[in-house]
Amino acid sequence: MFTPSRRTLLRTPLAAAGAGFLAACTSSGPESGSGPEHPGGGERFVPAGPRGYVNPSDPEVLAAERRRGAGRERVFRFTAAETELDLGGHSVRTWAYNEEVPGPLVRVTAGDVLDLTLANRLPETTTLHSHGVRLRCDMDGVPDLTQRAIHPDTDFRYRFTVAHPGTYLLHSHVGMQPDRALYAPLVVEDPKEPLSYDKEWVLVLDDWLDGVQGSTPENVLEQLKPGGAMDMGGMAMGPGHPTKGHPTPSKKSTGPNRVLHKSHSRMLNGEGGSVAYPHYLINGRLPDAPSVFRCRPGERVRLRIINAGSETAFRVALGDHRMTVTHTDGYPVRHKETDALLVGMAERYDVLITARDGMFPLVALPEGKKGRALAVLHTGKTRKSPPSGEVHPRELDGNTVPARRLLPHESVTLDDRKPDREVRIRITGTMAKFDWGFDHKTYTPQQRHAVRAGERVRLTLINATDMWHPMHLHGHTFAVTGLDSAGARKDTALVLPHRKLVLDFDADNPGLWMLHCHNQYHSESGMMTVLGYKK
Repeated sequence: MFTPSRRTLLRTPLAAAGAGFLAACTSSGPESGSGPEHPGGGERFVPAGPRGYVNPSDPEVLAAERRRGAGRERVFRFTAAETELDLGGHSVRTWAYNEEVPGPLVRVTAGDVLDLTLANRLPETTTLHSHGVRLRCDMDGVPDLTQRAIHPDTDFRYRFTVAHPGTYLLHSHVGMQPDRALYAPLVVEDPKEPLSYDKEWVLVLDDWLDGVQGSTPENVLEQLKPGGAMDMGGMAMGPGHPTKGHPTPSKKSTGPNRVLHKSHSRMLNGEGGSVAYPHYLINGRLPDAPSVFRCRPGERVRLRIINAGSETAFRVALGDHRMTVTHTDGYPVRHKETDALLVGMAERYDVLITARDGMFPLVALPEGKKGRALAVLHTGKTRKSPPSGEVHPRELDGNTVPARRLLPHESVTLDDRKPDREVRIRITGTMAKFDWGFDHKTYTPQQRHAVRAGERVRLTLINATDMWHPMHLHGHTFAVTGLDSAGARKDTALVLPHRKLVLDFDADNPGLWMLHCHNQYHSESGMMTVLGYKK
């Protein structure tokens, strides 16, 4: 399934035109060795596991892809490589797509065939996952489940029809790699766009630690485990003060201690997280050198807000503006006004604002953590310096509409069909042991929770832990089910501590699909499992 690399492609940036639009590149052509049925090329990948399930490239998967149709081809190329990035006056050594953070914006139209070749120039394996996209299973990018991981100095061609419009996220699905710069926004335009607006502003939020004082995501994960790193020498952030639930580190490691203590968020009903990030970014920029978006007063602007962070939920507000929520996770909702939004990891919200005259801060406040991320809306002729530092719009403390209170637009509302199958999963683990899992089991690719094509499935997630978890289901969207009716269509939803979340979805996309927590430190500790379609 792999293509040998051409060294001349190493570190070649992908051309972008206009306001961040990604230009189409030349197709990988015959050297990929791929045919129309298996875009990755080479032999079909069959994962280890129990028999009787639909595998990633089985006929059922190919039939579902044919039903999606095939429009115009849009061809892109990403190179994943080590690089040095400027975050706005602060340089870090990290891994990125095409030497950018975020990676290049990929923009297509619903019905297009996305043809994206990932060239791996990293020192270890990688993959690319199209988060939120209902796509063919063998293009889902989960190593050892839907494909073999892409080895260093080889390429992989992802090719699939993108049937549904919306705001999505591309990211690595290997280890702690998403906590570097291996992510990029994906915008799928609606050819029959019902919204009316003048400009669009894509906002990618992130928590950042890689390359700061020697920190790496892998080392921080080790710090969080029992007996993790504490003896940091002169680089330590101060003496450890263990609190209830968190481990007491003891081993040596590189980088300062990033374990977060005494964190609390009212909105998350408990601790905000376990990692104390030194920086928070919007569009790859620190607050002291923010990204600035310019438009005219009175123009209607569509904000596509994406949380690409690995361990942080953000409360987001635009100073002196109210936002009208139009979409969540790519799917339309009945319009709802709000002052602020709570955006968990890998969630996306589209909102409309009418720009006022002047200069306004857009602030993403990390829930339960210190610091903030900042961008600036500039509409006037003022030459004053943009806001920076500790700016705190009053809207951050105003009305915040949670996802569970959003209602789906009638065009995407699930009917009131009764579920054919119910799957109940307990979310388990503790901060002290950092033994996150489902039903007290950690992930192996051989796991299967059985469903059958055509079923309405009710998935009940029972959070038996003291932490909140953003839960993501690959290859599908679900309705967040309330007491009276089905709620907004989503693919990622927050489950608060000691609460449960009931999700309904139609089993209409055959294959093997991962269900996992999108806290990267939780998923890599074992909080992942697989929903599998029975033959």
